[in-house]
Amino acid sequence: MTEIAVVGFAQAPNVAETAGTTNGVEMLVPCFRQLYAELGIGKSDIGFWCSGSSDYLAGRAFSFISAIDAIGAVPPINESHVEMDAAWALYEAWIKLMTGEVDTALVYGFGKSSAGVLPKILAMQLDPYLVGPLWPDSLSLAGIQARLGIDAGKWDERAMAEVAVRNRAHAHPLAQLSAGELDVESLLQSEYIADPLRAHDCAPVTDGASAIVLASGDRARSLRENPAWIAGIEHLVDSPNIGARDLTTAPSAYNAALKASGGDLSSITAAELHAPFTHQELILSEWLPRDVALNPSGGTLVGNAMFSAGLERIGHAANRIFDGTDDRVLAHATSGPLLQQNLVAVMEGR
Repeated sequence: MTEIAVVGFAQAPNVAETAGTTNGVEMLVPCFRQLYAELGIGKSDIGFWCSGSSDYLAGRAFSFISAIDAIGAVPPINESHVEMDAAWALYEAWIKLMTGEVDTALVYGFGKSSAGVLPKILAMQLDPYLVGPLWPDSLSLAGIQARLGIDAGKWDERAMAEVAVRNRAHAHPLAQLSAGELDVESLLQSEYIADPLRAHDCAPVTDGASAIVLASGDRARSLRENPAWIAGIEHLVDSPNIGARDLTTAPSAYNAALKASGGDLSSITAAELHAPFTHQELILSEWLPRDVALNPSGGTLVGNAMFSAGLERIGHAANRIFDGTDDRVLAHATSGPLLQQNLVAVMEGR
């Protein structure tokens, strides 16, 4: 079986608003430049390109075409695109590498969430017949999910606040939010924005971009001393009907993790979880080992660059392999309302 590894990761700063256009070029060019310099390659060395973004977020059709300006027109490129988080673009690139047609791929994702009203934009992914016309925004839906978990005794508001404090304390250098003067008691005195959610329970609106280089076999070994080898990758989906599933669980995430890990989750030592709300991290982490390092980068709660945040989780997890901190890590990405679609990648150092 073809060995495929993450060999490079770069991201733009997570910020509340960028002054550039919605196509991501301004955010992507520095990411590509960093990867070229670190790996000693140029764009002609990339066999396949794949991106993730959303026309709804950009407010115009075929917005990803403009982002290709960040790559450059010469030489001609082999390019594809998914209308999802770029973690799914990485899955497509992984398949391309598995065919043996290429031995390198560059995956990138970008989103300018500040261009519109994000909670309302996300409502457009809901069932267009019964739920969408009600225009429930993403914060209100997440509030319902959080309340269901509290009423079921699965977590409480203190546990949610503890997640926020821990993630802020671990915030990576390019995060939008950092630790500051946060403590659980003061957070629990703050006002609700969608009961039982407070501001600290919700990921911020973020502009950002990121990119990952994949390579196979000996090509990966030549580019990185400690490649993050993809031991397993899987993505599954739960019902889009939010009234037809138990919102306090995420079975597609759990089953994807089982498949990606070969049934061995006990050996995972670090996990990057794409959880835009504090209670969603509690849902996703319940099947992981108790001593696992959860979101050592700070996770999505310190910066939620739409259509890049899932790819960032894979990149930050891979960094733990690059620097020798961990030998086996898990990265998770989600899409759709309330953890509906989930992708999990398990990476190893060898």
